Amino acid sequence: MAQQIKDFTGPLQSFLEHYHLQHIFNDTVLTVLGISITAVILYILGRWLLRQLVNHAIYSTAKYHDWRKSDIKKRETTLKALFMNIWRICVLAYFIGAMLSQVFHIDLAPLFASASVLGVAIGFGTQSLIKDFLSGVFIVAENQYRVGDIIELNNATGTVERIGIRSTIIRDNTGAVHYFPNGTVAHVVNKTMGYGMARFSLKLAAESDMNAAIAIIKQLGEALAKEPEWHNKIITPPAFAYIDNIDSDSVEIVITGKTQAADQWAVAAEMRRRILKAFQEEKITLAS
Repeated sequence: MAQQIKDFTGPLQSFLEHYHLQHIFNDTVLTVLGISITAVILYILGRWLLRQLVNHAIYSTAKYHDWRKSDIKKRETTLKALFMNIWRICVLAYFIGAMLSQVFHIDLAPLFASASVLGVAIGFGTQSLIKDFLSGVFIVAENQYRVGDIIELNNATGTVERIGIRSTIIRDNTGAVHYFPNGTVAHVVNKTMGYGMARFSLKLAAESDMNAAIAIIKQLGEALAKEPEWHNKIITPPAFAYIDNIDSDSVEIVITGKTQAADQWAVAAEMRRRILKAFQEEKITLAS
């Protein structure tokens, strides 16, 4: 490390002497400047290299999987954020180590020699941190969820905003932000992985024409799936699935349709709107 810094500050010192500027900068300032510039260069080069490696790994793997562009983008964003957090810590560790040894002249060898003793002492206090880190690695490696996914985690539901080396951050539909240490993630429901199901129920009045209602729902679902705005969001058109419940005043029916991931809520909402309008026109009564 010392030789690398000396190799950098040597030419810089020659440059200053050539232009008679050496009186402005003493050896300590030059060393700090050299360490800082080296850290910045390491960070920039490492960030560029990590981006290239992540892109290559993802797009090479995507050739053998049926991944949508949105899935690829989510995985790319997640991996880049995780590896960049790790790289920042590495560069920061280099910067602190170089400053301690070169500027403050602290011998780091005894610290490394006693690392095993310190490790035992510190280990008891950092077990949870190590658990969080390893859990975060497995979450990303197993593709359990990605940045941008909508997940249900520990009784909270929201959009994943960040997967860090220690915690997962999600934002719910009220705007509240939830922080979860990765080590506490025991069960997670990913609602936007692969595909979605637009599923909702309607209660028809007992005297309503059931067959007419089912035919209208089928027609509306097929028409919706053919429209340019909705065509790429719908895999299987929404249609009558089954009767869920019957009582003296109503019949509850369930409508389902297969959609692209994260589009199920928009498709279900649009179908409800169209069904309500069509039922009003055809005089099909919903139960109160």
